Amino acid sequence: MGVEKKSLDKPDEVRSFDRGQLAVVELSAVTVGRTVLQPGWRWSQDVKPIVGGDSCRQAHTMYVLQGRMHVAMDDGTEEEIGPGDAAVLPPGHDAWVVGDQVFIALDWSGAATYAKP
Repeated sequence: MGVEKKSLDKPDEVRSFDRGQLAVVELSAVTVGRTVLQPGWRWSQDVKPIVGGDSCRQAHTMYVLQGRMHVAMDDGTEEEIGPGDAAVLPPGHDAWVVGDQVFIALDWSGAATYAKP
């Protein structure tokens, strides 16, 4: 198989939700998403109504391009991620944008099913 490419500027799918959007491209070996979250976005307020549950059940493997996000795990641990950070977020968390800058990240493990009912 040769090189395969798609542009997140022309995604296969766009999922919009309150204060956010996920652009998704499907490649043969992986689904990649670009998450854009506005200041004030919080999973428990803006995505939970779509998917249900007490916390995000999606795993994420991501790289942060812009902005900051605070992550609170169900076990009580917390972390903040920002530009240049690569992060793995296991299922069982809430998260929210910190500050007044738009949060932008690439996610290649959670994009396939994130924010789907």
